[in-house]
Amino acid sequence: MTGPEHPHRTWLYVPGDRPDRIGKALDSAADAVILDLEDAVAPDAKETARRTVAGVLAEGRTERRAAYVRINAPGTPDGTADIGLLASAPGALAGVRIPKCEDPGMLRRVADALGVPVFPVLESALGVENALALATAHPLVAGISLGEADLSADLRVTGGDALAWPRSRVVVAARAAGLPSPPQSVWTAVRDLDGLRADTAAGHRAGFFGRSVIHPAQIPVVHEACAPDPADVAWARGLMDQLTERDGTAGAAAWIDTAGRFVDKAVVERAAWILAVAASAHRPEKEGTPS
Repeated sequence: MTGPEHPHRTWLYVPGDRPDRIGKALDSAADAVILDLEDAVAPDAKETARRTVAGVLAEGRTERRAAYVRINAPGTPDGTADIGLLASAPGALAGVRIPKCEDPGMLRRVADALGVPVFPVLESALGVENALALATAHPLVAGISLGEADLSADLRVTGGDALAWPRSRVVVAARAAGLPSPPQSVWTAVRDLDGLRADTAAGHRAGFFGRSVIHPAQIPVVHEACAPDPADVAWARGLMDQLTERDGTAGAAAWIDTAGRFVDKAVVERAAWILAVAASAHRPEKEGTPS
């Protein structure tokens, strides 16, 4: 699971049938790379993509970067082939994104077959309605998110405001299940970096953290938008220092800090999260990656 110690800010999609792009993605500054077997791969290239992804995993190239795979929808022939491949594939696999999730029973079967962290993507009205059931369907469910393009089509809506309620629902479901704050869906206007920055900041305020990206130019923009305010970091460090001075006992009950402010368990957890996010911006690159 992507726990609070290492929150991913960026999840970079790369077509599974493009080994040249996969190499560049693994060398990028993205926190995680998603080897895509679904939408980014043409129907006649699916088998090539599976062989390519299996080779990347077997060669150990994913040691450079947390690597996930997005499979095709379970229950389809390609989805079944993807699951069969990944269930027996050697190599490091951080987890699998499961698209078009609606049925908790199906998700449980997929998680049992794969044996790695799974990340259901909700892309329909029924998927959103079942958000909490999907988030709690199996111990290997490590996070949930929206697929907003397909969801908009299913709901027959246009414009971001129309998705305000589904977005809130997935945020609440994720946290109710004890999962990380969900990442935002992709920003498809690749050249509109100002729009990406503003939208990511708004999503962060609404309970999302990080987002899926489809171009390396989007990575630094998202990282910047996810960075906590320096004043908040200073406050969090000061609070945790006080907690250390009290031998950690203050986390078990409400107390008053040195500035006369009320502090309880929820305030301490917020401080810990802010410091985790701040640390994610400064964690060292894995060996073999550029700084």
